[in-house]
Amino acid sequence: MKKQKTLVYRCSSCGKEEPKWLGRCPECGEWNTLIETSIERTGAKNKSSGIKGLPQVFPLVAVDPMEGSRIQSGIGELDRVLGGGIMKRSSILIGGEPGIGKSTLLLQAAAAAVTKGRILYVSGEESAGQLRLRADRLGITKDKMERIEIFCSGNLEEIETVLNNIKPVLIMVDSAQTLFSENAGSVSGTVNQMKFCSFELIAWAKEHDAVLFLTAHVTKEGVISGPKTLEHMVDTVLYFEQNDKTSGLSGTADCRFLRASKNRFGSVDEIGIFTMGEQGLSSVEDTGSMFLVQRDGDLPPGVAIAAVLEGSRTILVEIQALTIPAKGSISRVFSDKIDSAKISRISAALEKHLNVRLSDQDIYINVAGGIRITEVGVELAIACALYSARSGIALPANTVIAGELSLTGEIRPVQRISSRIKTAANLGFNAFLGPNTAAEQSKSNLSASNIETAIKLIYG
Repeated sequence: MKKQKTLVYRCSSCGKEEPKWLGRCPECGEWNTLIETSIERTGAKNKSSGIKGLPQVFPLVAVDPMEGSRIQSGIGELDRVLGGGIMKRSSILIGGEPGIGKSTLLLQAAAAAVTKGRILYVSGEESAGQLRLRADRLGITKDKMERIEIFCSGNLEEIETVLNNIKPVLIMVDSAQTLFSENAGSVSGTVNQMKFCSFELIAWAKEHDAVLFLTAHVTKEGVISGPKTLEHMVDTVLYFEQNDKTSGLSGTADCRFLRASKNRFGSVDEIGIFTMGEQGLSSVEDTGSMFLVQRDGDLPPGVAIAAVLEGSRTILVEIQALTIPAKGSISRVFSDKIDSAKISRISAALEKHLNVRLSDQDIYINVAGGIRITEVGVELAIACALYSARSGIALPANTVIAGELSLTGEIRPVQRISSRIKTAANLGFNAFLGPNTAAEQSKSNLSASNIETAIKLIYG
């Protein structure tokens, strides 16, 4: 059928098409973004005319299991978060604040990846000279630089041409917001551009047995900028976070945390820990005491040492609590590293079962080192820290605490209690307070079935 040219008005922000001009886009609400565009529409044709042969199906048992093999990135903490390595035919989205080290991580992974295939680094933000300066600063040797082929452009059609010519195994794209295609509008970085260009690259990687890395900017709320559809299209979504630089802990300066919010080929509970230095990102393997404040004497009131799980390893962290009279008629909870709703629930349990008045207090909770804790095993340590802060009596400095606190005041068992006890003992702590299962591991451990018993065991 003959092609017919049609004039439509397409939004440069979201790609919405309207038959007539409007001052405001009805889809995204932006003003003066509808631009007159000429498109070609093909007349009706037989639905099966574009299909050559019948689509083929095959049983699952016929699939080669080696198609799901992994490539080692050469960076231990990255492999840990990804579930043991980079899965072939997968797409990985890395989001983080500007300057946190997303481009550095991609370049180091490109240099250290254990593969004989070709590696393509696509940069839409930096020039070739800037990439070479970064590589020299990171100490990447010339033999590793020879493995990395760079292409500085955000044009999707040009990128696909390069991909078809060199057939790379690893594709690093920095960043998704710089991709653009003439078929998706005239402005790069829009919602429609990101969805269209990312989908094309993801499809190419799956068809050619390659791996695609995409970096993305984040909004001021800390979520990946752009359409949420982008996170659904990729296989893995990683967030790069930074600790509080003012924490002052030895060994945690410029510490970075790599977390997975989605992972089709591994757990989302693992966390990768890096430190940023002159040689770029360095993996931190021994993290047991990394987040502990070094003190010569006793702990101050309001401080408790907690043993928490981060994926497959145990980390000891310092929980800091502070209570002061509420400035208004309603008390407030200030906690950015631990969910404030959890703090409110624990304080209510303390007030109910220990008669510790906290409803007229403003509560501040902090985790030394700036690490974000989501595991339930930290609840008993928070309760002890709050009790210590309210009573003004310090906890013993040689005691590590772990356990889940219920609304009834009971201390519930937590996962891998033996690993927590072992880590605490290896770091020189001679007392461990936890649920009743802790006593089964060693006679020297303190075990309690409820919060009242736990407080009596600590203070005698």
